[in-house]
Amino acid sequence: MTVSPYGSWKSPITSEAIVAGVVGIGTAMFDGEDIYWSETRPREGGRSVIVRRRPDGTAADVIPSPFNARSRVHEYGGGAFTVRNGTVYFANFSDRRVYRTAGTAPEPLTPEGSMRYADFALAPGRERLIAVREDHRDKDREPANALVWLDPVDAGIGTVVVEGNDFYSSPRFNADGTRLAWLTWNHPNMPWDGTELWAAEVRSDGTLVYAELVAGGPEESVFQPEWSPDGVLHFVSDRTGWWNLYRAKDGDIEALCLRESEFGLPQWVFGMTTYGFESAGSIICSYQDAGRVHLARLDTESGDLAAMETPYTEIENLSVGAGQALYQGGAPERQSELVRVDLGSGATEILRRSSTLEVEPAFLSVPEAIEFSTENGNGNGATAYAFFYPPKNGRYQAPENDKPPLLVLSHGGPTAATDTALNPAIQYWTSRGIAVVDVNYGGSTGYGRAYRERLKDRWGIVDVDDSVNAARYLIDAGRVDPNRLAIRGGSAGGYTTLAALTFRDLFKAGASYYGIGDLEVLARDTHKFESRYLDSLIGPYPQKADVYRSRSPINFVEELSCPIIFFQGLDDKVVPPNQAELMFEAVRKTGHPTAYLAFEGEGHGFRKAENIKRALDAELYFYGRVFGFSPADDIEPVKIENLP
Repeated sequence: MTVSPYGSWKSPITSEAIVAGVVGIGTAMFDGEDIYWSETRPREGGRSVIVRRRPDGTAADVIPSPFNARSRVHEYGGGAFTVRNGTVYFANFSDRRVYRTAGTAPEPLTPEGSMRYADFALAPGRERLIAVREDHRDKDREPANALVWLDPVDAGIGTVVVEGNDFYSSPRFNADGTRLAWLTWNHPNMPWDGTELWAAEVRSDGTLVYAELVAGGPEESVFQPEWSPDGVLHFVSDRTGWWNLYRAKDGDIEALCLRESEFGLPQWVFGMTTYGFESAGSIICSYQDAGRVHLARLDTESGDLAAMETPYTEIENLSVGAGQALYQGGAPERQSELVRVDLGSGATEILRRSSTLEVEPAFLSVPEAIEFSTENGNGNGATAYAFFYPPKNGRYQAPENDKPPLLVLSHGGPTAATDTALNPAIQYWTSRGIAVVDVNYGGSTGYGRAYRERLKDRWGIVDVDDSVNAARYLIDAGRVDPNRLAIRGGSAGGYTTLAALTFRDLFKAGASYYGIGDLEVLARDTHKFESRYLDSLIGPYPQKADVYRSRSPINFVEELSCPIIFFQGLDDKVVPPNQAELMFEAVRKTGHPTAYLAFEGEGHGFRKAENIKRALDAELYFYGRVFGFSPADDIEPVKIENLP
């Protein structure tokens, strides 16, 4: 075994190996005996393709290039396609039109213009569908959202079914198409703050009558309404402080399985699913408990929750149909993969892997779940959670008494969570001798509403404290080098990174991916979906303008006393490029080492293989220069300002 300093180990987990053969697996669904799913391909410029798998195991693309099945509603999209009897309906990213294809060239169902569509639901027995429409025609006001009918015969912008509120999602028909359920909410709420579940009768002409509020409100988050085969409306609600399953039956709301576990998710994108019906009395569901996601069968009458054994610790995008279930599964030693399970025999089959990269056990760092003491933002003690990945490379060891650098990961959202599925981008660091801690700071999901709301009014405080205290916990345990601590994050995680580097003095370097430096600019210049998100994280603007200024790193750059590198997509509509540009220029003027890499054609999150590769290697190069180690990789140099 070779003795070499941490950070300089040679690893087979290269940036090229990470992006080669990689796809992002998305929504999957049954259509008779066929299975459809979407996959995002970095090697095709981040294009999202719909794939059909036949019963004989053959798979083929449904849409040809350059079609890109990706919605831009809420900017984050999701729910970009649906299918019935071999006919696929999808939203195309470039022109935002809805198309239909049945093995032929896609034909448009909506005209060119400023409309966006997502979250399609086909009406049973009818050749038309309902969708969420986002109307961008009036540039002097924020976009208008509504539920609309789309008629494949009489193409148009859609006939409004429901309108008047700020947001809509999850239109779902019962089995015979006579009832429709949907979710709606208004500013300043986000869907994990408070939503309303409505249901109505559908007349033969498509109009809705007898609409009624079923559940929800400004302080109750309802998620994923679904009708059982016998016509009972089910949903997930956090009315007890935990996202649990309920049903609306005979005028009452019945809890199906009350427990301190999360059966729901933050609805950042459309089409998210955590359960489906095996029968009228049996639900196949996934839920998160103590940082791990489980698959189970729920008896709707007895409330019994029976575990279904899987090798996965992460399960998402669950779909159920005809005695089978589909889901994406991941585990510390397995990357995300699309799995089909026979609900009778329990037999499973992997239909698609997200990567061809095989990580040998000698290079695989297995995460350790850690809990550590922190603050809750009010000066009181609290507990936070993270996953720690120690360095691991079977060919190298560090010099005696040396301790590894630590990279703290602050996830995006911030209403989101990290997980333990095998992430080659984490193994990239650990196999080179750099420890990683992935923090589920206060505000993260998976730990109940109270933990989620720990970030209320305290963004830039609680998340920063938890990131700092995760590092301190590992320093106190003697597991990392206190003089080589870095923090990195994207989007909201980029803000946490910038705030930690500005308002705390623990970290020695950082990397911000499309991070937020000026909260006031974000409050004034962002898209509709998140335009009032900061009301709950910071306070209403401009009433709390002083708080926005006091928590904006751009206003306190003189307090930032360590090197930092910025990465930014120039087409980003969520966090505009001026955020990174302003912060970079301000840091450059202070004299601290800094670098800025901007990528043409990238939005909020990098999708192109060459840019993902370049960013990862550039970040390693940057840490090597500022921490004094020499990466074994042959990396194109990065221009670092103010570096001697």
